[in-house]
Amino acid sequence: MPRPKAPRRIKFNPDVYYFKPRGVPMRVLEEVILKPDELEALKLYEVDGLDQITSAAHMHISQPTFARILSSAHKKIAEAIIFGKAIRIEEL
Repeated sequence: MPRPKAPRRIKFNPDVYYFKPRGVPMRVLEEVILKPDELEALKLYEVDGLDQITSAAHMHISQPTFARILSSAHKKIAEAIIFGKAIRIEEL
């Protein structure tokens, strides 16, 4: 049985929860789901410009865990852009 996830501190709550390619009807789109912790990691690292150690401390997780979350977020966003999928951000 896997170890339970440690609670993460998530402060950012976006106003928009869905992005899709322009000109493609919703009914034909596949979705990529971005979790709240992945969005928080992207914000801290890419937008706020914090390093991984500081970002991990803000989220109350280890740096290796932060790196895995960030990598997962980058992969999902790249997949959505390359394959024309919609991005849905899970609400808290």
